[in-house]
Amino acid sequence: MAVQVMLISPALNAALREARFDGDAPLDAAGVRRAQAVAAAVPAADRYLRGPSERCAGTADALGLRAGPEPALHGWDMGRWSGRRLAAVSAAEPEAVSAWLTDPSAAPHGGESLLELCARAGDWLEALESAGDGGDGGGRRVLAVVEPAVVRAVIVAALALPVEAFWRLDVAPLTLTALSGRSGRWNLRCGQQLSPAPGPAV
Repeated sequence: MAVQVMLISPALNAALREARFDGDAPLDAAGVRRAQAVAAAVPAADRYLRGPSERCAGTADALGLRAGPEPALHGWDMGRWSGRRLAAVSAAEPEAVSAWLTDPSAAPHGGESLLELCARAGDWLEALESAGDGGDGGGRRVLAVVEPAVVRAVIVAALALPVEAFWRLDVAPLTLTALSGRSGRWNLRCGQQLSPAPGPAV
């Protein structure tokens, strides 16, 4: 049965602005304001989910969504690199960073490899399709606030792209990526910017 999956990337926070590996950092005041400004543009769904990070939780709250945490949608586990600046890690461990960028099976940080991330995203999509028959109340329109890396991994899994394509996908803050269809036949609409509601005419 066809399912519609809508993914919203979280608002910016200090970690994203500073090019840090994903850590569990909350939104700052600017991120909260930006998310609140586009809340009216969020489409309706039968079921609302979010990644378990503070950034996803804060974005979902600012968007006015009653979204439950979904463990399968946690951000890319970067192990001991989590929270560190990419530039600092590249300077200290150039060979490890090179392996991470070129070998999808590598996890020099001790966390999750790119292959494992994309497989997890694919498993989540398959589970959604099974729940989309309406028999368990799951609903056929699912909206989730998830980290940009998870959005990219879902796209790779849904479209059966080479894993290396992950690095060529850009996901901007507070954008909507939508997939519709079923396993093996997903259609993609990506990168829709959520826009603030128009103000009153003056």
